Amino acid sequence: MITKSVKAFGTESPEANLKQFNIHRREVTINDVEIDILFCGVCHSDLHFARNDWGMTQYPVVPGHEIVGKVIQVGTGVSKYKIGDLVAVGCLVDSCKSCNNCKNDLEQYCPEWVGTYGGYDKHLNTPTHGGYAETIVVNEEFVLSVPKNLDLAGIAPVLCAGITTWSPLKHWKVGKNSKVAVVGLGGLGHMAIKLAHALGAHVSLFSRSTNKMEDAKALGADAVIISTEETQMENVMGKFDIIIDTVPYAHDLNPYINTLNTNGTLVVVGYLGPLDPMLVTVPMIMGRKSVAGSLIGGIAETQELLDFCGKHNIHSDIEVIDIQDINIAYERMLKSDVKYRFVIDMKSLKA
Repeated sequence: MITKSVKAFGTESPEANLKQFNIHRREVTINDVEIDILFCGVCHSDLHFARNDWGMTQYPVVPGHEIVGKVIQVGTGVSKYKIGDLVAVGCLVDSCKSCNNCKNDLEQYCPEWVGTYGGYDKHLNTPTHGGYAETIVVNEEFVLSVPKNLDLAGIAPVLCAGITTWSPLKHWKVGKNSKVAVVGLGGLGHMAIKLAHALGAHVSLFSRSTNKMEDAKALGADAVIISTEETQMENVMGKFDIIIDTVPYAHDLNPYINTLNTNGTLVVVGYLGPLDPMLVTVPMIMGRKSVAGSLIGGIAETQELLDFCGKHNIHSDIEVIDIQDINIAYERMLKSDVKYRFVIDMKSLKA
């Protein structure tokens, strides 16, 4: 297959910093869209993958799965997009398209789904490379439309942080009169608050300190509960219909389960790995309470979210950086030193 060389930023080993090098993108096939990348969000998963924290990275790797850009070329069979359209690409660039999950717009649970980076490009027989690059070529079925009224940089993290919290909110039918709590105020948590508030829910934040109170309320939270304060936790026993837990490391879920109402669900979206300490099942059994997990959303659900954000003028709170500062950004992410997501202005790569 014919390819072309484009500039990108990535790494060749888990110990090495990200640096500029060239990668190969396929020329557009009949159903492909080529996108000039304008902005790319920086996700904690990018850092994990670059440093092989999950033990599955193939090098070299180019991270980035929160991509916003402009269409610059389309294949002859493309009907959804034209040159000049503002579009986005999230965490998926392909799937089998035939399993039950794919048929039900749940491509994120397809056994053969292809990640925007670290997946398998069946056209080139190589790992896929992500959005820390000049351009990307994607099948039109995995390209999303961006409402024209939205800030393009601010919408980039919606492609991961936004859809990761939107999907459980929609699945558990959050709406007016729903009582929602969010654990953790970071990239995921701040989007969960914004989206739940826009859906009409009463939203609370669980925090270990009081210094996030003003920020949480500015984002749309109705209340902040200090999880280290016994009295405050007792006051919300049995209150919440759903808790969105965005904390990205092992932590104790048991105190939060006690705050669920009968039939309530705690949904883990931030942490992959074994729980420590283990769950105590007594309150779950005595109140038919559940602990669940949720991934991103499918393509239709992600488009629904983008349209919702366009209607309600929702975007992520971001700090825009140049690609040359990505290694500094990674170190700052590890210290939670960002409100609340970094977004790369990709013109810094093209200069």
